[in-house]
Amino acid sequence: MTLDSPSKFRNLNTLWAFVLVETLQQLGLKTAVICPGSRSSPLTIAFAENSQIEAIPVLDERSASFLALGLAQKSRFPVALVCTSGTAGANFYPAIIEAKISHIPLLVLTADRPPELQHCHAGQAIDQVKLYGNYANEYIYLGLPGVEIEQLQYLRQTAIYALQRTLSPTGGIVHLNIPFREPLAPLFRPGVEAIPADFFSGIEKIRLSPFSPSHPLLSQWQEEEHGIIIAGVDQSQNPWAYCRAIARLSQALNWVVLTEALSPIRNYAGLNPSLVTTYDIILRNPQIAETLAPKMVIQIGNLPTSKMLRNWLKETCPQRWILDTNFENLDPLHGQTTHLPITVEQLTFQDPNPKELTAESPYLQQWCQAQSKISHAINQEMQGIDTFLEGKVSWLLSQNLPAATPIFIANSMSVRNVEYFWMPRNSGIRPYFNRGANGIDGTLSTALGIAHRNQSSILLTGDLALLHDTNGFLFSNQFQGHLTILLINNNGGGIFEMLDIAKFEPPFEEFFAMPQNLDFAQLAATYNVEYQLMENWEQLQKLLNPLPEKGIRILEIPTNRKVDAKWLKTNLEQFATNLTKEEEISIKVDENDEFQ
Repeated sequence: MTLDSPSKFRNLNTLWAFVLVETLQQLGLKTAVICPGSRSSPLTIAFAENSQIEAIPVLDERSASFLALGLAQKSRFPVALVCTSGTAGANFYPAIIEAKISHIPLLVLTADRPPELQHCHAGQAIDQVKLYGNYANEYIYLGLPGVEIEQLQYLRQTAIYALQRTLSPTGGIVHLNIPFREPLAPLFRPGVEAIPADFFSGIEKIRLSPFSPSHPLLSQWQEEEHGIIIAGVDQSQNPWAYCRAIARLSQALNWVVLTEALSPIRNYAGLNPSLVTTYDIILRNPQIAETLAPKMVIQIGNLPTSKMLRNWLKETCPQRWILDTNFENLDPLHGQTTHLPITVEQLTFQDPNPKELTAESPYLQQWCQAQSKISHAINQEMQGIDTFLEGKVSWLLSQNLPAATPIFIANSMSVRNVEYFWMPRNSGIRPYFNRGANGIDGTLSTALGIAHRNQSSILLTGDLALLHDTNGFLFSNQFQGHLTILLINNNGGGIFEMLDIAKFEPPFEEFFAMPQNLDFAQLAATYNVEYQLMENWEQLQKLLNPLPEKGIRILEIPTNRKVDAKWLKTNLEQFATNLTKEEEISIKVDENDEFQ
């Protein structure tokens, strides 16, 4: 218990804030991201004086909210986010939306003016009631601070309920709107007395208690040969256990596993021999796509990024089960879907006896053969490319980063190139991402939140995604750890080059690609961030392993988005077309079972 706060009994506001923060700390809260402001002064002081909570000051509210999002995404436990009254809280909105859709737990504390300063043109007063609408798991308007023990007990219980609601029944946002009258600074005012010594006794740290059902559907699944497991976007707290559970399910059913690049499975490839990572390319061959039409699908989590996969599932209409503990509609395809509110780790069944394992079915063999052929073709193609190409960056990263490196992958072309070209290995690399709303806002700040006090980390991003959040660099003075920013600079929005709108010029270049023609060396110097312009692949590889232990650096990789877009369209189709050719292809596997 941290009852040594020098300000807690100086006035009513400091006592109120102290009880709130101390309760959160007793529940297990470890981190608070705090934006500057006067009305939130009591909250700021309470967090700053609590020695058990890391209080991180961040100037820009939007950057702060995405930093908190990254911290919570990494820990899977709520992070507090604090701001003053007025429009400050409105700047949290993009991160609030992402947290809602991605089920990231955040406790948002917005200070507010008291009732007598509402609706009368008082400064920094806006209507903050239910500011985040349906994006919050819960909205709570705290009463004005009171000194009576009953009011403090109400505050304590509300804090307990609020933190629990950030996690249950699904992760998300709880918004506490907290009005304060002056004095906001810890000036002494009489009338505040000590609280009982046992006031915080009985508060236990929040823990999740999963159950482990044995599902009768397993026998039904085992009877079907034409079945696939789709491992979608995942942020499992224990990647090895998650990957192992999927491997056991695959082995029990004799089904292939199609895995999204944002799932950890590609980086634990040794656990699962029936792994297919090139399904997007495979399904571009109409003949193969028709032959591989499944009858049953187990989807774990959200669907992968691949539009080809989504269209194929919509056309083939297999019976589909979705395993996810979030009680939401997770089927944008509106197919024959049954939602099972469990995790794959919670499925229990007996491991098959190795002597009794059935041979691979022709259906599974066809998937694995296509995977081998395309993996080989990609490796051969990439090895022969000497000039910088966006797709080769992802291919290179998958094979060169230190083991277990956290990597935040930006949206738009970054995530798509990772999906196409991230090769399976046994590296234990941990991908992070904002694929709830799929926006580019907050890219840098989220990555910094993941990298803070973590293993040396990577951000893979394009130029526009980085420029959209350059205020994130303001956190560099408080940042502890290392982040390497791999900046693929194609001077504009490369994702739009893949769309039909690219054929219309004007207005394409000015209004869609929107090149900024920025000198990133000067930008880095402005924020005192290390910068290097990459000249060749060998230089880049040397800088990726080992990674530094401290600081932030930008490694800029200049590319041509029009050339890259043409290469991508041509080669994805060519890889798929070559699947129907008859030559035999073999894949080399090293002594550590890592794909080459």
